[in-house]
Amino acid sequence: MEIRYEHSPKEVRGMTTEELRQSFLTETLIETDRIKLMYTHYDRVIMGGAQPVKSALTLETHPELRADFFLQRRELGIINVGGKGKVYADDASWPLDKLDCLYIGKGVKSVRFESEDAAAPAAFYLLSAPAHASYPVQFLPKEKALPTDMGSLETSNARTIYKYIHADGIQSSQLVMGLTILKTGSVWNTMPAHVHSRRMEAYFYFDVSEQQRVFHFMGQPQETRHLLVANHQGIVSPPWSIHSGCGTGNYSFIWGMAGENYTYTDMDPVAIQDLR
Repeated sequence: MEIRYEHSPKEVRGMTTEELRQSFLTETLIETDRIKLMYTHYDRVIMGGAQPVKSALTLETHPELRADFFLQRRELGIINVGGKGKVYADDASWPLDKLDCLYIGKGVKSVRFESEDAAAPAAFYLLSAPAHASYPVQFLPKEKALPTDMGSLETSNARTIYKYIHADGIQSSQLVMGLTILKTGSVWNTMPAHVHSRRMEAYFYFDVSEQQRVFHFMGQPQETRHLLVANHQGIVSPPWSIHSGCGTGNYSFIWGMAGENYTYTDMDPVAIQDLR
């Protein structure tokens, strides 16, 4: 499990492109027959990916957690972005189609991942945060995730937002999670931009074609920077940073948050004309 530390706006102001990528971008989150994990000290969130092909994969604990099992003091959100798969939580199992979500609460001792077809394997995106209360395992298919259409083709940001783990959906201790799908012809997300200093945010980009990229914008509103992001790559967004993106084609991404505020609408908007 990779460990990353926090950075202040003053540090980021002087970073090179490579330093920005090493600090905030995770280039490989989905890897065949492995579970990849990245622990960030921003709200102690863990981003990860699991792609079982030849055999099932088990989510193990790590020495850095000082825990008897991974979810001893944590909760976990899982969204499948690949083929049909199955997730086991202790003695129960749930089939997950593409874009289905499963929440697993604190105290579940065993988590395991399988693909239904090795030729079209599942690809599970994982997001975990510390939990101070236990909530039951809950499954939510894409069709019931409160899809909301936003934006317009005129502003190149027509998109559908699916909300899974939040105050009015799957209940959790502090984890918030959902995804956004941009429609053909649209490339902008989260513009006008915003920040929310009460919680960090993690982005995971998927369905980005091999020849396309996403410009992910970050930094303080008056000190913006950007990162070029490819398919199945992840971004950690500090609480003081905007998090917006513009693609060379349409794409999708999973957003997830942890921190002091549990409300999906918690944000401090930044007007476009105030960005620098």
